[in-house]
Amino acid sequence: MTVQRALRMIAGLFIMVSVALGHFVNPAWFLLTAFVGLNLFQSAFSNWCPMMTILKAAGLPEEVKP
Repeated sequence: MTVQRALRMIAGLFIMVSVALGHFVNPAWFLLTAFVGLNLFQSAFSNWCPMMTILKAAGLPEEVKP
């Protein structure tokens, strides 16, 4: 697993949570989780975000080389 793949999985989780709970909790929860999920998703392509630094420090490789 690479850092980019892990970020996309975490972003997908946040987006799914925002969609699932957004209707039941309140609009602020929906906006917060959607914002975090979309931010994580775009950061997988821009090569900078705090979560990426944490995942690299945890030992996940940035990319898999053939």
